[in-house]
Formats: sequence, C-alpha cells, structure tokens
Amino acid sequence: MEHETFKSFFECWLVEQNRHLQELVAASQQQSGSDEESLRRLVRTVVEHYEHYYKAKARWCKKDVLPMLSPSWISRFEDAFLWIGGWRPSMAFHLLYSKSGIQLEDQLDELIRGLGRGDLGDLSPTQMSRINELQGRTIREEKEINEKMAKQQETVADSSMVELSSMVSEMMRRGEEVEKGKVESAMELKEEGLKEVLQRADELRLRTLKAVVEILSPIQAVHFLIAAAELHLRIHEWGKQRDDKYHHLHHQNDSHSTAKQTQ
Repeated sequence: MEHETFKSFFECWLVEQNRHLQELVAASQQQSGSDEESLRRLVRTVVEHYEHYYKAKARWCKKDVLPMLSPSWISRFEDAFLWIGGWRPSMAFHLLYSKSGIQLEDQLDELIRGLGRGDLGDLSPTQMSRINELQGRTIREEKEINEKMAKQQETVADSSMVELSSMVSEMMRRGEEVEKGKVESAMELKEEGLKEVLQRADELRLRTLKAVVEILSPIQAVHFLIAAAELHLRIHEWGKQRDDKYHHLHHQNDSHSTAKQTQ
C-alpha cells in the first residue's frame, strides 16, 4: 500500500535526521575550530534533507492525499498538533524565540562582560527586524491557506454532494444498484482540492524554514536546526511511547474482560 511505502521512507528519513543532528551538535561544540564555509555546507545539507522530504511527500500526495493529511506513521500526540498534514509554519518562530531566550539567559554573565557566543542569544536588532517581518508574512499566508482549507471542507455539503447523497440513498431504499462511478468521481474531485491546499501548506513550511536559516549566521543556523531536529525527534519518540503504553493497557483490559466472560 502507498501509505506503507511512505511510512518506510519516513522512518529512513528520521534515521538520517538523527545522523544530521549528531553532526550539527558536533559542529556547535567545535565552533572555534570550524570555519564558516564548513558550517554553511552542513546547514545546506540539512536543509536539502528537508527538501528531499517535501519532494517525496509531493509525489505520494499525487497518488493518495488522504494518508498525508491523517498520517498513520506518527503518534496520536503529534497528530493532535498537526496543521494541514504537518507542522504549522509559524511554529518556526516560536521555536526560534524559545531557543534564543534559553541561550540568552545562559550567557547573561558573558554578555555583561561584553562577550557573546554567536548563538541564538546573540540575535542582532537587524536580524530581529527581519524575523518579525518574515513572521508577519508567514502568519498572513497561513491565514489564507486556512481559509482555502475551510472553503474546501465546506464543499462536502455543496449542492452537488447533497444531490448525489440523496439520489444514492433513494436508490438504496428501492434496492437498486448504486452507480459507483458517480460516487468515485465526486470524491476524487474533493480530493483534488485537498491536494492543492496541502501542496501550498508544505511549500510554506519549507519556504519558512529556509527563510529563517537565511537570516541567521551559519553558527546560529546550526543551533536553530539542532533545536528543530531535537524537538521533532523527541516529540515523535515520546508520542510513540505513549501510544505503546496505551495499546498495552488497552490489550490488558481486553484480556481481563475476556477472562471474566469465560469464567
């Protein structure tokens, strides 16, 4: 099945993301000995890895959009925070501000002495201005996509669907064979609309990530990408652990119920 194939791709992609994370952490710890060009190359490689993900997702989306909007390869916890099949683009700014605040607090003594580490705690006023501007644009585009998705969802109750559901219900009541072709074509038309919305959402996700990285210095980009990978990998891991715990408890309860019934 197509979604199973993407699940395999996603799991391999996560392994690669974890490998990139180790490289990013190593680079952040050896920044005094790392020249800017080697940091840029590493950042470029990591960003290309994200690009690879979205290109693959776009290919699978063309075949079947529904699993991409309700992915079975992520945890229920992750699923609850999804925005149109992925992370909300404006979250990139919350992540950046959170990490910047943590690193700023961590180096307050050094800053008082006029020293800086060059990490996200050292964002310049120009960088902050560009980030704020980018955040505003991103939120506006998010809103447009939200509205597009709402309009698409509303088409499920448009006159053509109401007429079709009424006609099929009447045929079923009369014991007549339902024209499956009409139903299939109507559903495919709705799915086409969903593909367009998901594609636009994914484009905004990738564009936002690249734009944030572009504003940052190479070492700041390394710190940002570390925070992004750590958050993604840990939440995925914690969510899966919660699911496993839930399924284990559910299985135990079912076993107890079955045992009582057979007594």
